[in-house]
Amino acid sequence: MIRNYKVAYFMASVDTPETNKKFAEQESADFPMLSDPGKEVARAYGVVTDTRPLAARWTFYIGPDGKILDIDKKVSPATSGEDLATHLKELGVPTRQ
Repeated sequence: MIRNYKVAYFMASVDTPETNKKFAEQESADFPMLSDPGKEVARAYGVVTDTRPLAARWTFYIGPDGKILDIDKKVSPATSGEDLATHLKELGVPTRQ
């Protein structure tokens, strides 16, 4: 179980900051959106490759120590919130009281 935890979430995109700002406003996003138009971070995480130039929609679960605990490579936008909550529970992250 992850004891000393703080759940933080954000979206990383290979779009420009301007495009991400418009998206965030349109969707009333309440979380930070990071822009990586040069795709350096996306390549480092493997979501963009030479054979996959568009970023894959993956969720990375990173522990308090900065290590990747798991990667969900089958993200469904329709169920992503519920899937995220379920996966955090499976990883032992307690729910807020």
